[in-house]
Formats: sequence, structure tokens, C-alpha cells
Amino acid sequence: MLDKLKIAIVCDWLTVYAGAERVIYEMHELFPKVPIYTTLYDKKGCEVFKNADVRESGLRFFPFARKFHRFFFPLMPGVFERMDLDDYDLVLSSSHAAAKGIITKPETLHVSYCHSPIRYVWDQSHSYQKGFWIFRVLKSLLSPILHKVRIWDRVAADRVDRFVANSEYVGKRIRKYYDRESDVIHPPVDLGRFNLGKGKREYYLAVGRLIPYKRFDLVVDAFNKLGKDLKIVGTGPEMRKLKRRAGKNVEFVGKVSDEELKTIYQGAKALIFPQLEDFGIVPLEAMACGAPVIAYGKGGALETVRDGVSGLFFDEQNVRSLKKAVKQFEKKRWSAKKVAASVEGFSSARFKAELRHFLEKAWKEHKEMLG
Repeated sequence: MLDKLKIAIVCDWLTVYAGAERVIYEMHELFPKVPIYTTLYDKKGCEVFKNADVRESGLRFFPFARKFHRFFFPLMPGVFERMDLDDYDLVLSSSHAAAKGIITKPETLHVSYCHSPIRYVWDQSHSYQKGFWIFRVLKSLLSPILHKVRIWDRVAADRVDRFVANSEYVGKRIRKYYDRESDVIHPPVDLGRFNLGKGKREYYLAVGRLIPYKRFDLVVDAFNKLGKDLKIVGTGPEMRKLKRRAGKNVEFVGKVSDEELKTIYQGAKALIFPQLEDFGIVPLEAMACGAPVIAYGKGGALETVRDGVSGLFFDEQNVRSLKKAVKQFEKKRWSAKKVAASVEGFSSARFKAELRHFLEKAWKEHKEMLG
């Protein structure tokens, strides 16, 4: 049924290859010939899309826009509203920011795969304003902008015909802020790429972009006191601050390739996941490589980590609670095979099959509604 439709994919931006971009790539693999509309596209940062038909907006003409895409967010609602998608039967948007705000005809079915309602204008607005210097320094300027974005985002959500949430947790937030119901299709992990290794597990690990809400500061403080070896993979604006804070037992690895990351996962005793995340693909990758996860017990981690089988949870985002969890972790013997087996249901094949089935069903119901 879908093969006869004119389909387009729309996403916020393609500048770094992180969790949302991995999901977009799976969508591209499901529909390899359809165009991908986006605000900004960095070919080096997202090299996997080199053979895709990526259609970049006029924001590309602004100096440094691809590198500092977040500074251009106030312009993005208007950019998406100007995208001409009249020729398409089905538009699949992948959105954690403004992509859901596209305008489509009544005959067009718009399905939005929602990674999150915009964090920095809804429930994490205050933590972002405290954690990022740009919010603190420009608070008087940004506050009215965020207020207007909040209003626009609520209106934009009404343009979506069907929402798909990446987790039950995000589904609850969609209901709260958009007053809409959603179906849940969990993101995939590439089980062909991330798998069990045979090396010794010698250190603890934290992976991700070094930004305030990811709470790497908490991990560093806890391991300074524990004195146990910790590797931190990733880069970001918190790098210098965290390095000054860290003891000699903490190693900052920086940016690595997927192949290097797999090897690092395979050598880890456990992944430390201290943030409140909407879903979190990093824990899936670590578990696929046999590394258990010590996670903050809220958000999307509750839907992927099996307590006592593939990891355990700590209750509060503080040093005492995390230290206690690490000590509890070390009292138990963990099976790398059982940890890896626990994520077999999150494969890429499963994601594509579930998404295709949902879109076929949604299109049938859409046509029936239009008569």
C-alpha cells in the first residue's frame, strides 16, 4: 500500500549523528528513495546520509548556521511553515523541536514521530535556564521568545494527524503538553554493529554529549569519591568544567567512531546513566555489548533496563544515591550474555516492521475518514 504513495520525511536538523539522527536513518532505510526535508545538513557530521535526497532550507546560507544550529531555533518554526509539501500523500516528521509544525493539505496524512516535546520550553525549561550560560546571560531577551515558542509549539501540535512517541514516558508528556494521544514505537539499536566482545571489563563508563541535563557532573563527583576507573566518551560545552572537576581516575576519551565505541562498551563493567532521558539509545547500545546499566530510575530507562537482569536503578540524582548503587552493583555477578539478550526486542528490523505496520494502518484509517 505505502509503495504507491508519494512520501516525504521531515526532520529538525541533520548536523550531528546522535540518537534522533539514528532513528531518521532507519526511516531513510525503510523509504530509501523519498526526500528528507530539514533546516540544516552537515555532510561531515551526518555522513550516513550522503546517498539520501536531503533538501536543506535557506538557513544554510547563514554563516556558521550548521555549527551553531541551536542559535537559529527561533527562525525554525517559520522555516518549516514555508516548506511546500503539497505534492505528498504521507509526510513522516521526526521531531524533538519544530519539524512537527509543517503545514499539510487535508488530503495529506502527517504522522509525527515525537522524540520529545521541546524540552527547553516545557518541563525542563527551568533546568535549561540554570544550566546553560546563554539562558542565564540573555534571560531577559530569551524569556519572551520561549513564551512565544511555547504558544507556537502547542498550536503546531494540532497540525499533526497522528503522533508516535518513542517511549511511554514521552507519550505521557505529549498528553500533558499537547493534549493528544499517541502510539509507542521504541527506537532501535543496531544489533549488527553493537554486540558482545571477549575482552576483560575493567572500568565504568559514561557516554553522551557533555551538556548540563545529562548530569556528567554527578558521575564525576561520585567517582571522585569512589576512586574507581571511569571513562567518559563525548564532547560538549561542559568539557573544560568537568575536566577541572575530575580526579586522576577519570579519563575523557572525547569523540569516537561507532567501531571504537563498540570496543569501549565491550570493555566496560557498567554504563552509568544519570540523566532523566526521554528514551535513551546509549543504554541499549551498552547492553547490546553486554554492559549492564546503572541508571537514574525515571524516564525512558525504566522501559529498557531490566532491574537485576540488565542493570539497576538509583532513586535520586545525587552523589550518595549513585555511590550506593555502584556498591550494590559490585555485590552481584552479572551475565553479559543475559544483558545482551535483554535488548534483542529493540532491533532495527523490529522498528522498521512496527513503523511500516503503523503507517499502513494510519493511512487506511485516514482514507476512510476522508471518504
